Amino acid sequence: MFLKGLQDKFKVKSGLKYLQEEMEKPPTVVDRDKGISSIGCIVDVDNFQNAEVFYELIDDFSLRPNAIKIIGYKREYDKNSPYAIQIYSDKDLGWKGVIENGYVLEFLGREYDMLINYYQEDNLMMKLLSVKTQARLKVGFGTLDPKINDLILNTSFKDFKIFKSELKKYLKVLNEL
Repeated sequence: MFLKGLQDKFKVKSGLKYLQEEMEKPPTVVDRDKGISSIGCIVDVDNFQNAEVFYELIDDFSLRPNAIKIIGYKREYDKNSPYAIQIYSDKDLGWKGVIENGYVLEFLGREYDMLINYYQEDNLMMKLLSVKTQARLKVGFGTLDPKINDLILNTSFKDFKIFKSELKKYLKVLNEL
């Protein structure tokens, strides 16, 4: 038990080191056409339980039904419990910032036009996934490190309708819609 705790502590330390190195590098350029045709969403399910509302963006942005990929972070979860979206947790942290979860590998296997970082907490696991995801435009909240997001919206975390309307407004200004 003691060795497991020590090992977890070193995994977190190596993950933080990897995250710091990745944030110092210039952002990777994703060569995709202008316009939003695929969206990835990283959602803090502990603080925002209704992650299915992101599927509303399909109608709002006139996307294909499979254009949105949502992955949720939960501090601790039971793998046998049914969730409406795919979930990963702190248990999935491996060495050097690797997230050892099949859902995460599937999420990272795609390129997105836009990544929505729907979390406010300064959390290693969510930040690691945000940094590793290939997206042309990253959107999130102002409480996070500004190096993670390209577009920062200062809206209420709990009010998704305001977030959605502000996002749509700024995407029109940027000629993405």
